[in-house]
Amino acid sequence: MIKVLLAEDQHLIRGAFVALLRLEPDIEVVAQVHTGTAIVPTALAAQPDVAVLDLNLPGLDGLSAAIELRAKLPRCRSLLVTGVARPGDLRRALEAQVTGFLLKDAAPEHLTDAIRRLAAGQRVIDPQLALIAWETPGNPLTGREAEVLRLAASGASAAEIAQRLHLSVGTVRNHLTSTVTKLNARNRVDAIRIATETGWL
Repeated sequence: MIKVLLAEDQHLIRGAFVALLRLEPDIEVVAQVHTGTAIVPTALAAQPDVAVLDLNLPGLDGLSAAIELRAKLPRCRSLLVTGVARPGDLRRALEAQVTGFLLKDAAPEHLTDAIRRLAAGQRVIDPQLALIAWETPGNPLTGREAEVLRLAASGASAAEIAQRLHLSVGTVRNHLTSTVTKLNARNRVDAIRIATETGWL
C-alpha cells in the first residue's frame, strides 16, 4: 500500500483528489493538510511514501515544503502540482531535486501513475511543462535584480528597497532599469508581469 499525504488549500480540489485516490486499491491517503507549514509536522507523524503538494500554498509554498521534507523525511518522495505552467518553477524544483512535477489539468490516471512511479523510485515530470521549460530561455536576471524586482512587485518604492537592501537609491534604479532591458519589457510593471509569469520571481 502506497501511503500518500495530500496538501491543497482549496477544499473542493483536495476533496476531488482524495475521492480519486480512494478508488485505487494500492493507494491510501493517510493525511491531508491545507497549509504549507503543516506539511512537515504532519508527514513526520503519518510517514507517507509520497507527498502530493500544491505549489502555491499559504504559509509555506509547496517547493519550500518539499525541500524541508526531503531534509527531514528523505524516504518520502514529493510530487508538486500546479495549475499554472511556469518554466521557472520547474527549473527551481529540479535544482532542489524535487522528484515529481505535474499540472493540475493532467488526466486523473496521470496523477495515480505519477504516485506509483515516485513510490517506485522514479522521477516524474509533466511532459507539457518540460516542453515549455525547454523552449523558454533561462532566467537572465541576477539574484540581486530578482530581489529588487520582487520588492518592487510588493509595492516598495526605490527608497524603501534601497533601505531594506542597504543600497543607494541610484543602484536600485539601475537594477530596475536593467531588469526592464533584460526582459525586453515596456516598463517596470511589464517586467514584473513577465518575471512572474515565467516563474522567475
